[in-house]
Amino acid sequence: MTALASPPVTVLRGRALVGSEILADSAVAVAGTGILYAGPESGLSAALSAAGVPAGNEPNTITLTPGQLAVPGLVDLHCHGGYGVDFPSADAAAARTALHRMHAAGTTTVLASLVTAAPADLLSGLEMLAGLASAGDIAGIHLEGPFLAAARCGAQDPHWLRSPDPDFAGELISAGGGHLRTMTYAPELPGSDELVDLLAAHSVVPSVGHTAAAADAAGASLARAAAGLAGRVPTVTHLFNGMDPIHHRSPGAVTAALRAARAGTAVVELIADNIHLDPIVVAAMFELLGAENIVLVTDAMAAAGLADGSYRLGPAEVRVRGGVARLPSGSLAGGTASMLDLVRNAVAAGVPLELALHSATEVPARVLGRTGQIGTLAAGAAADVLLLDAGLRPAGVMHRGTWITAA
Repeated sequence: MTALASPPVTVLRGRALVGSEILADSAVAVAGTGILYAGPESGLSAALSAAGVPAGNEPNTITLTPGQLAVPGLVDLHCHGGYGVDFPSADAAAARTALHRMHAAGTTTVLASLVTAAPADLLSGLEMLAGLASAGDIAGIHLEGPFLAAARCGAQDPHWLRSPDPDFAGELISAGGGHLRTMTYAPELPGSDELVDLLAAHSVVPSVGHTAAAADAAGASLARAAAGLAGRVPTVTHLFNGMDPIHHRSPGAVTAALRAARAGTAVVELIADNIHLDPIVVAAMFELLGAENIVLVTDAMAAAGLADGSYRLGPAEVRVRGGVARLPSGSLAGGTASMLDLVRNAVAAGVPLELALHSATEVPARVLGRTGQIGTLAAGAAADVLLLDAGLRPAGVMHRGTWITAA
């Protein structure tokens, strides 16, 4: 019987982020859709031999220029769309078009987000996105609502907000077809404890957000979620945004989130777009909480990647001026930056590049329960590689082992 041919091997040589360290003389070997080896170039030959690559199978070698750096593809846990496509109202074909452009911009893994809407719209949106998740186009679904506080609804439609209802929550989970990964909720609402327990039982990560909760209620809910997730931790949806600001006599949910993240029992989302958060706040969070407790997210909406104009975010009409998306009321309505924009902004604020990338790759992969599978250059991981130039701009993107372009 004729042996099956091994997939061709591509080797990237040069600087690469491997683990938490940028190696000057590294090699990243890719075969098919996975990574065979990532590490010092001196270990490449032995690794290829151990992987069963024949000695005569000369790899296709790409040598990075002195200013280039290979890093893992970025992972976005909070994304409502981009490039003119609104995930909550899009069909599968339109969503795939937007996802391809996100991949080509360096975000190779996307958790698609839905906003609060009519029950029928939420259920149909979940079913559409579940199909994309089953096909591997997205990493799953993030549901932002409908169990949110009206006082801190932001761009969420207040008409469809409601207190947690176990029956409807079960319908939402079922419509997600096993692909619902995170859900934003307000812990002060009646029924939130039961919701947290239900989510954790289905391996859905509870995420505190759009909340006016007091510190003790938010802290207790985060602790309950952490206990139920058995080894994983809850998240906090776009920290500071959609929640009461800290006051020294009324600390609120922000204080509880900071304490939980500092203790390693929660991960906080930061929208480092210089609009939702001042750069000094971003730098302070990295210094106080540590990169391992922070995940950078875009909260991107349909305008991301495009010019100013009018767009949609679920049922809402959004006007974008100067890259800032707002409702007619003036409330911020999602983001327009890319994940790589956030990394550059964090670095410009003083965050070391390795730490900013850690919060855009390995930390979100951990939240998804996919450590070692995505968001890392390591043997056995998906071959998602982002090549950066000296200005931290994309010089090339490999998605699941294939070089892609925005076209």
